[in-house]
Parts: sequence; structure tokens; C-alpha cells
Amino acid sequence: MKTIKKAIALSLGLVMMGGTASFAQSLADAKKAIDAEQYQKATSMLKTLVASQAKDGDNYFSLGNVYLLTDEIDSARAVFTSGTTADPKNALNFVGLGHADLIANNATSAKTNFDKALQLGTKDYQTYLQIGKAYLGQKTPDYAAALPNLQKADELDSKDKDPETFLALADYWAMQVKNTEAYPLYLRALDINPALYRANVQIGRMYKMAFAFPEADTELKKAVAGDPNYGPAYRELAENDMQWSRADAKNAEAKRASALVNMRKYLDLTDKSFDSRLRYAQFLVFADDFATLEKEVATLNSPDPNNPKTFVVIRMRGYSAIENKNFPQGLQYMNELFARKQDASRILGSDYLYLGKALQGTGNDSLAVINITKAVELDSTKAEELAVIAKKYYTDKKYGKAAEVYKKVIGLNSKNPAMGQNIFYLGIASYVAANGKDRALLVQADSAFSKLTVLSPETEAALLYRARINKYIDAIDNPETQKGLAIPFYQKFIDLVTVTKPEKAAANAKNLVETYNYLGFFVSGTDKEKAKEYFGKTLAIDPANTYAADNLKQLSAPPAPAKKAPIKK
Repeated sequence: MKTIKKAIALSLGLVMMGGTASFAQSLADAKKAIDAEQYQKATSMLKTLVASQAKDGDNYFSLGNVYLLTDEIDSARAVFTSGTTADPKNALNFVGLGHADLIANNATSAKTNFDKALQLGTKDYQTYLQIGKAYLGQKTPDYAAALPNLQKADELDSKDKDPETFLALADYWAMQVKNTEAYPLYLRALDINPALYRANVQIGRMYKMAFAFPEADTELKKAVAGDPNYGPAYRELAENDMQWSRADAKNAEAKRASALVNMRKYLDLTDKSFDSRLRYAQFLVFADDFATLEKEVATLNSPDPNNPKTFVVIRMRGYSAIENKNFPQGLQYMNELFARKQDASRILGSDYLYLGKALQGTGNDSLAVINITKAVELDSTKAEELAVIAKKYYTDKKYGKAAEVYKKVIGLNSKNPAMGQNIFYLGIASYVAANGKDRALLVQADSAFSKLTVLSPETEAALLYRARINKYIDAIDNPETQKGLAIPFYQKFIDLVTVTKPEKAAANAKNLVETYNYLGFFVSGTDKEKAKEYFGKTLAIDPANTYAADNLKQLSAPPAPAKKAPIKK
């Protein structure tokens, strides 16, 4: 009987030992899935662990972290809170609550939770390590608060057994683009665990950010060689290929194709969860593949309509519809996006831009201008999108409206040296809209061409238009006796196209005729010889010019004989 009992006890012990090993391995597997960005798989595994090992706080902490990574803050907080109840002496769930507080911009509550964690785990390097990572893992990392915690973790892990400490310290420096400090720390992490492929990926990312694309490719392929199923490496390869394609025109098409293949591989390896598909969709935006994007987001539905990620999906549906010229549908999506008041803080400048594009595509130019102007106010690099509407007004001969919009374009991005073309069109639109009568528009036109002469001194049209504009201003200001305000600009125009750039003279023949005729007319009352010279130059270009010929004839005619006084008888 005793033998039977011993056998039963032994078998139960083996079961328990096997169970414990199985659970431990499952937690390790769950962490591996998190690292591989297989969040759906990790969530399922950790929920099972929480149910089967309800007193183990580490399981709750890992599950809560998955929720933080997938932007489900309320779910994370609930899991961490359950963890503090289930395992009150485990410090990590208080760290998790503090991390959730940081993400919610509640630094005071975060510190309270971190202090509770330190009271429980003051000698455990993991407590400090996770607090340091929490300070890094928020929208605006708090580097000053993160560093002492990471350094304390390194100090407590005196035997350097955990590569995650060096990985976190390396990330601290890499996030600040201090690659010289980060690189050796990534190598130390790899020395401890050569299979820590996250370190290879991070090194590859540093090379990519430094535009060292071949070196990034080599480093990332080390991770792929070590584990062909490590998804994050393929994502970084995709992003590296995409940026490489923009720097290497010769191989651009091949690199773009490679980027899409690698990103699709990433999607396949991350269990095609909502989150991994969302990353793939976001990459398609980056790749300008809006045709594929429209198909992808059509079936991409968040499990929770109130989840902020639903907002991102709606955004991409709108963008892709608009880029594919489906403006009514795009407008519907963008209106839906802006109607989500709970996500008002997530609105980007590009959202206003695409709303403006949709409005323009459906014929609502005035509303388009309002929204694209907001986009440019938030991101001045979008100024050219507003210029598209200005050019449309210009092409439609709505010069007054064109001038108004061009003025906005330039005002919102005045420091951009590429504004020359927009300044030119502002000048022309203002000049034509003035119709020689509106002094304010004429002054606006003159100011535009004055700026253009500074940006591009050899643009003869700017000098010519300044002369024409000042001729009208002169007539408005001095109707009785004009002062010749146009003369200096006409003279500069002549110098530019006949002396500085004589090769431009032939193309400007008609404009030179205009110039010489005006100058000849203006000086004819005070300097006949100079006037004859100007009219002679006109006729040298255009022998059939009747205006110059008639004036030259009149100036060359002998003076009429003086009448003799009658003889007094």
C-alpha cells in the first residue's frame, strides 16, 4: 500500500513539476510573442496563464503590457489592478499602473504607483528596469526620469545576467539619436544573448535613420538569418527598402517591390491580428500604395468602435478613397472622422488637408481653401497643396480669388526658398485683378515681384511687370504730370536682357519694343535726341512699328518757321 502511495505521490509530483515547467515555458513563450509583435497570440496565452495561475502577478503584468502596447489603456489598468490584488507583494503591477498613468498624462499618480512598487521591490532590478522603460514608453519620453532608474537596474543586476537591461539603456540613447552611446550597449546585450534579435533590429534602425541603408540591410538580415519567423525584422527591412528607394532612383522600383514583399511577410508572421493589419495599412500609406490600401482597410474593422484605432482606420479609408479620386466617398469618411469628438485631440494637419482635397474634388473650393489653410497652419510643408487651389482659380481666370489664396500660401510658408513660382503667380493674379485701377492690388503685385527679384534676380518678367505696375500707380497718384515711376524698372529690364543676359534679347523682342516706346515717349518732351534713340531701337527690332515711326518722324521734323511780325505802315 505504501508503495502504491509513493507511486501516486511521485506521479503527482511529476505532474506538478511538468505543469510548472509548462506554465513557465508558456510565460516565456508569451513574452517571445510580445517581442515578435504577435499581440493577439500573446494576449490569448496570457489570459490562459492568468486563469490557471491566478496568484502569479507576473502574468498580469505581461498581459497589461500587451494592452498598453495595443493602446487599450483601460483594459491594461484593469488587469494591473487585478494583479495587485492577486499578488499584493509583486511590485510590477504597480509599475504597470504607473505606466498607464503616464500615458494618461497623470504624472503625479504615476509617481505614487512607482513609489508603491519601490516599497515592494527596492532590491529587485526588474522594478527599476520597468519603471525606466515606462518613462521611455510614453508619447513624450521623460529621459531625465528614465535614466537613473535604468542605471539603478544595471547596478542591481551586478552579474549582468539580463540583456534586457542593456537593451533598455541602448534604447534610451537611440531614442535621442545618440547612436555612439547606444551601439556598444546593443552589442553587450547580444553578447549575453545572441538570439536577442530585437537588438539587431534596433541597430539596423539606427543605420536606417542615418541613411546608411546597405548597413541597415546587413544588420536586419542577421535577425532574419537567426530566426526567419521574427516579424519585426521584416517590418524594418520593409521600411529600410522604402527609404532606400527614395534615395536610389536607379533601383527605386526594385526596392519598393522588396519593401512591399517584406511588409507582407511581417503581416503573415504577426498572426494577421487587427493590430498587425493596421501596421501594414499604415505602411501602405507610407508607400503611397493607395489602391492596395483601399482594399485592405475595407475589411479592417476594430473589435471596439470606440477604440482610438478605429479613428485611424477611418482616416485611412478617407485618404485612400480621396487618392483614388473617389471624392464623395472620401468626403463621407473625412466627415465621419471629424465627427468623432472623443478623438478631437488626434486630428492631424493631414486630416484637414485630405478633407480639403475631398471638398475640392466635389466642387466646394471655398471650403477646401479653409480646411487646407488649417492644414498648412499645422504643417507648413503642405503649402503647395493650397497652391493647387490657387492655380485652379488662376486657370479659371478668377484672378482676385487666386491672389487671395496665393497670398495665404506665401504667408504660411514665407521662408521656403521654393516659393518663387507662387510669388510670381501672386504678382500676375494681383496685377490682372487690379485692371490698372485698384491701387491696393497693384501695390500687392509690385511687392510680389519685388520679392521675386530678390529670390531670382535674373527673372526678367519680374522687372517688366514692376515697370507696368508702376506705370499704373504713377497714373493714379499723379494724373496731371506723371513722375516716371516705371523708368528705373524698364531700364533694369533693358540691362538684364541686352547686357547681362544678351541671349534673352530675342525672346524678349516684343517686350523691348514696349520698353523703348515708353521711354521714348516719356523723355520726348525734355530730351528729343534721347527719345529719337529709343524710337530708333524700337524700329531696329520692329521696322513696321508705326508708333515709333510716327514719333521719330515728328521728332525729326524741322521746326516750323517763326511768323514775321506785320510791318507797321
